[in-house]
Amino acid sequence: MVDVTSVGGFIVLVCDIWAIVSIFGSSASAGRKVLWIVAVILLPILGFILWLIFGPRAAKGGG
Repeated sequence: MVDVTSVGGFIVLVCDIWAIVSIFGSSASAGRKVLWIVAVILLPILGFILWLIFGPRAAKGGG
């Protein structure tokens, strides 16, 4: 049987990976990218929430 904490941990992991990929794709400077990635890695839940509110977004592809 799958434990609830395992599912919660997996969701946090997926959200953090999504945030890191989005940070890499953003147009922010290299220094800001590093700071945001460190924040997301060291503070997985809080870092993700802060990134959602204040962080750089991935550049949208023109179409």
